[in-house]
Amino acid sequence: MASKNDLINHLADNLEGVTKKLAGEAIDAVFGHIEATLAGGERVQIPGFGAFDVSERKERQGRNPQTGKPMTISASKGVRFKPGKSLKDAVNN
Repeated sequence: MASKNDLINHLADNLEGVTKKLAGEAIDAVFGHIEATLAGGERVQIPGFGAFDVSERKERQGRNPQTGKPMTISASKGVRFKPGKSLKDAVNN
């Protein structure tokens, strides 16, 4: 499993003149922008990689798994990712 530190180290190792501190700031800036854009309800599309969308889940009835009693599950929003063609091809080949 790759972690955020792995991404930072990869950037610092593969880009000349980029320190781990600068790479960390760059990763934080990218993730922060994606988060803010999604929080605003907008789509984030990165050509060749994929797209992030906000999905809305309606309020629904469920069951408490411990007691079996019915309960209401509140409406919520989630994030969905749809991979781009080149990412799909890279994973499948």
